[in-house]
Amino acid sequence: MSGGTFVGMPAFPPPAPPAFPAAAREAVGDTRLRANLRHATHTIRDKRARAVAELDDWARLREAGKQIKDHTLRHLDRYLVQLEEAVVRAGGTVHWAADADEANRIVTGLVKATGEREVVKVKSMATQEIGLNEALEAEGIHAYETDLAELIVQLGKDRPSHILVPAIHRNRGEIRDIFRKEMAGWGRPAPEGLTDTPAELAEAARLHLREKFLRAKVGISGANFMVAETGTLVVVESEGNGRMCLTLPETLISVVGIEKTVPTWRDLEVFLQTLPRSSTAERMNPYTSMWTGTTDAETADGPRTFHLVLLDNGRTDTLADEVGRQALRCIRCSACLNVCPVYERAGGHAYGSVYPGPIGAILSPQLRGTQSEIDASLPYASSLCGACYEVCPVAIDIPEVLVHLRERVVQGGEATRNGTKVMLKPAKGHAAERAAMRAAGLAFARPGALRAGQRIVSRTRRFHPRTLPGPGRAWSATRDLPKVPAESFRDWWQRTDGGRHSGKGGGK
Repeated sequence: MSGGTFVGMPAFPPPAPPAFPAAAREAVGDTRLRANLRHATHTIRDKRARAVAELDDWARLREAGKQIKDHTLRHLDRYLVQLEEAVVRAGGTVHWAADADEANRIVTGLVKATGEREVVKVKSMATQEIGLNEALEAEGIHAYETDLAELIVQLGKDRPSHILVPAIHRNRGEIRDIFRKEMAGWGRPAPEGLTDTPAELAEAARLHLREKFLRAKVGISGANFMVAETGTLVVVESEGNGRMCLTLPETLISVVGIEKTVPTWRDLEVFLQTLPRSSTAERMNPYTSMWTGTTDAETADGPRTFHLVLLDNGRTDTLADEVGRQALRCIRCSACLNVCPVYERAGGHAYGSVYPGPIGAILSPQLRGTQSEIDASLPYASSLCGACYEVCPVAIDIPEVLVHLRERVVQGGEATRNGTKVMLKPAKGHAAERAAMRAAGLAFARPGALRAGQRIVSRTRRFHPRTLPGPGRAWSATRDLPKVPAESFRDWWQRTDGGRHSGKGGGK
């Protein structure tokens, strides 16, 4: 695979991914990828539409989710302190991580302190964001993904391409081949004669993972929500693998972005209705696991040691942006990916981030900054059709944030990264556009110069090219430049006395 870091594979430093246009151009030429994506996204979004239509109060639930998230973000400092106090009171330990490096140091240190050399993991976007698997591997600790799709990605030395279905770019035949070839190197081999039927593939994964669940002493998770008033963490899933990771290991380490906080237990009522319908098109998640602190009993379910790592990694900087902060409402449902025409054709790898699709196009450049080529290109990875906003269960106006970030990329200026002020350079490739805008501003501010320029352009119109030269050639390759009229509107107005007297020539 080109660009990015393979999940579970050590690569330091990871190669820089190409800008979105180059990566997308390569992806759209992969006919099998496009077929896989088209089938999967159309299936999921059609099911989601039917599930949402069952609720008469969907619009009110959507607005309630938005209001809860916005309120929490405005008072996040207070709720995080309340969350920490509640977790400690329940027997857990809270760690604060300003960035990915600090979070990785904390987690690897905690695992090494147990003396263990392998961990089982619940599907977690936050741990992918910080490259935790690679950091653990560098310290000689093997991290085993237990979500079925994440297992496919890990065994295939691949990268996730979807928030909900990380292996959406793979079909059943490819998955069968990966299991046959790779499972033996990671543990229990695939059964003899394994076919590509879903039941057989799921059974092969279940048998492969069972021995890891029963052996592992350390589990690592993320969380969908953290309840500030009780210190409770919540994971929703469809398979039950997450519950095995949360209940069997003696030590549990959860790495969670600070924006996943909600104030009260009652707030979960809204999200446990909107999240499953928007993600898997189910009325409720088959497995909703909640845990508060630790257990002392030898026979009881749950960890005897619990660590919560609260991850910032650019979130505080994002919170400072009045327009961009709405991206922090995201509950990772992936509904925006399934309706996006750009994602459907380009796939998730083209985004060069663990957060693909429309939400990734606004979240990644804010968490990482727009200094790199890939992050500067992501706000343009959209047609601005608005379908993503229409399906978002917390009403994130993704097109508005995309336009806002495009302005930031073009103009450069000052930004904050991890608490430090940095200067953003204006985007490469926009120099001609900025020069044209400055020239237009000067001309519009000087009526005499504008009139003279209009007359010159009109009198020389027979010599005008139909396409733009130089950098503008790509834009005009499929467009003809508009024809210049024989006279300007101002001249026509004067000649015809405001249209009251007709005259020959001009205007057409």
